[in-house]
Amino acid sequence: MQILNKHSLALRTFHWINVPILLLMIWSGILIYWANPAYLEIPEWLENGANLHHRLAEGMGWHFFLMWIYLINGCGFLIYTFSTNHWRELVPGRSDLKNLIPFILSDLHLIKRTFTITEKFNPAQKVAYTSMVLMGVGSIVTGLAIYKPVQLGWLTWLCGGYSCARFLHFFLMSGILFFIVIHLLQVARSGWNNFRSMITGYEIEKE
Repeated sequence: MQILNKHSLALRTFHWINVPILLLMIWSGILIYWANPAYLEIPEWLENGANLHHRLAEGMGWHFFLMWIYLINGCGFLIYTFSTNHWRELVPGRSDLKNLIPFILSDLHLIKRTFTITEKFNPAQKVAYTSMVLMGVGSIVTGLAIYKPVQLGWLTWLCGGYSCARFLHFFLMSGILFFIVIHLLQVARSGWNNFRSMITGYEIEKE
């Protein structure tokens, strides 16, 4: 049995700051989205039960406040990633993209094939984490385009206009929510040892 260092203190800090911020941003985004009945009609019992009625101002206030924490934390993560060359562990290479589908099928036990992972992250993790970073950047860009469509008119124009920016923002946040669900399922599947590594920074490997 040996103890292996897996995640640095900086990475764990960025990760655990992001967890509540993302969840609160999704919650406040829901308040904004369902404040306008033109977007989607929901049953009255659900609207009352989830307390979604007439909370547009509250949702916007929380969403824009949390956005700055999300942005600062994200910038800190990117600076750390590039300054320490951690991005080399995250960004998928040609072989990762080539083995992505077979690895996923093997992980789901749909095909019989064994992969020897010699790097910190497997192909699926690399693609997922890189996609998460790109979706995070995209959500900030589209969010600013919606937040300041006049002051940042050029950014709104680059996003295809206000309506397109709003659609892209919702699409990206849906992608982030999908990632969170899959990530939680994978963490539960991996077990306590993997979860502990994101808290303490190390995991125990049995010889």
